[in-house]
Amino acid sequence: MTIKIEEKIEKKSIGIIGFGHLGQFLKVELGKSPQFVLKKIWNRNEDAEEGVLGLDELNAENLEGLDLVIELILSYADLFVGSPTALANRQTLKEIQHSLKQHKNRSVFIPSGALWGAKDIQKMADLGTLKSLTVIMMKPPTAFRLPALSNDSLPELGALHKLCEESRATNQPKVLYDGPVRQICQLAPDNVNAMACAAIAAHNLGFDNTRVKLIVDPMLHNWHIIECEIGGENGFRTRTRREFAAQHGGVISGENTLLAFLSSIKETLYKPPGFNIC
Repeated sequence: MTIKIEEKIEKKSIGIIGFGHLGQFLKVELGKSPQFVLKKIWNRNEDAEEGVLGLDELNAENLEGLDLVIELILSYADLFVGSPTALANRQTLKEIQHSLKQHKNRSVFIPSGALWGAKDIQKMADLGTLKSLTVIMMKPPTAFRLPALSNDSLPELGALHKLCEESRATNQPKVLYDGPVRQICQLAPDNVNAMACAAIAAHNLGFDNTRVKLIVDPMLHNWHIIECEIGGENGFRTRTRREFAAQHGGVISGENTLLAFLSSIKETLYKPPGFNIC
């Protein structure tokens, strides 16, 4: 006789802030999962037909009953930080850490996304054996989504735009940036979430001592490449390299990145309170 034991899984109620390419993907995929029920979606533009609320309705009443909000608020629910570059802001990170201390049963989840080896980096940081970390990202010019220039723009942002234009015009690779994670998160936040995740995983180095190198290369066409160089004690070194094709001329993340994001959300079911890379 075979005895089948069924484990009852309580569905986790989800809210999503943002309904762009990724938000629409998550709505479809989470709707297929027996482990989640998508209760609320907020976006800058309200869409009654899709059941999308405006950001002005992001309030305590609408947060009531949610277990996980993808991008918000520890006093009401766990926090899934879809854009880790936001944590490069010292005050933002400090407030989240303070809120975690006040709500000890809450969790903050950081998706590893395109960064391979994030959990191994975090383990080394926990042990204090992580001594250096460099993340190198290579993309074609079309894939760098830089903020538009204005009269208030920093000179460094203007320099990034100029280098991208030079790379395009000469069909030659250019190093856009080589330095600490923190500054590039502020200059080009849409491009460096993997670097921000690395700085969070490498918490003994942080945003000021985790190094980033950004390279624009027209010959990559729609390919994105991310390398990690990790240094530890007694000469320990390791290097990872991830290559993947993006969609629409390299602008939109490929399916692998979307699926990695979805996998990170599913992994939140099994993580303890506190900061978690998933």
